[in-house]
Amino acid sequence: MSTLSVTLRQPDDWHVHLRDGMVLSAVAPFTAGAFARAIVMPNLTKPITTVKAAINYHQRINMACKKISLNKSSEQKNQFQPLMTIYLMEDLSLPELVRGYNEKIFTAAKFYPLNVTTNSMFGVQSITAINYLLERMEAIGMPLLVHGEVIDPEVDIFDREKVFIDRHLISIHKRFPMLKIVLEHITTADAVHFVESTGSQIAATITPHHLHLNRNAMFHEGIRSDFYCLPVLKRERHRLALRHAATSGNPKFFLGTDSAPHVRQSKETSCGCAGIFNAPYAIESYAQVFEEEGKLELFEGFASLYGPQFYGLPVNENRITLEKRRHKVPMHIHWNGINNERITLVPLHAGENLQWKIKQD
Repeated sequence: MSTLSVTLRQPDDWHVHLRDGMVLSAVAPFTAGAFARAIVMPNLTKPITTVKAAINYHQRINMACKKISLNKSSEQKNQFQPLMTIYLMEDLSLPELVRGYNEKIFTAAKFYPLNVTTNSMFGVQSITAINYLLERMEAIGMPLLVHGEVIDPEVDIFDREKVFIDRHLISIHKRFPMLKIVLEHITTADAVHFVESTGSQIAATITPHHLHLNRNAMFHEGIRSDFYCLPVLKRERHRLALRHAATSGNPKFFLGTDSAPHVRQSKETSCGCAGIFNAPYAIESYAQVFEEEGKLELFEGFASLYGPQFYGLPVNENRITLEKRRHKVPMHIHWNGINNERITLVPLHAGENLQWKIKQD
């Protein structure tokens, strides 16, 4: 007999981009509608590097989320909790980082190699230059979130994750063995092996699009800019390794959507932006993977338990129910702002049928 519904503790998203301004207003309610908490990336046009900037951004997120509450019951509305991060820079103020973490303004710190992805032009060029930050983070228990790619032009774009692990991450872990590290949005069997072979201080997030798509998707019947993301989609063997890791019940792997919205004109252009907007149907997308792998009973761990366990936070008390109900994802999501300004976004699975749907009260 097939399963007709699944109830689980409300999930958290341990890696999301909410952007700012009109895009923030358009996309934040989708994350708030499904997730109780979310680790919010700090790579705005002006990155989040101070306590004041984080508090102000937190307030803007809360204002955007109050406008719509998509899937929550009345008692759950407006309870979404953005978890803020600080953008690591080579000249970042150590007292600011420590103060922000001690005052629970910052949940973690994000490491971007210089120019590796969207708004990373302020990122780190020399990892040794931030040793003073990593040393203190290790001492106070502040997690390090890593975009694990090199930007070396001599390294093939499909090998950047593996080379980063070999060149940098292994040595970081050796120098700071008690530093908690999340290797974000992993894309390769190499990353899976690295995480599996290390201790409890190392974990990884996995996105829905890297579980569903391999690199052929970017070139199906032409150039598919909506499937261009960083790190890029990889070979099929890597996708299968990720699916095995996500559905294995290993608590070192947990949910992080890396939902990274860009408006339509920024994706469909001669130099399209990297990022996939998956927030509107992320839970349904993950659930489909777990069902296809015959591991629905392990979905709650991946989505709702392992992340809080790693971060030392309580699990959520609220629950959501997914119903087995086939539905079609719209081709576009539109949002009308002030002064009749209109934003168009393309969600992951646009035009496709998904088999699960969050039950709405």
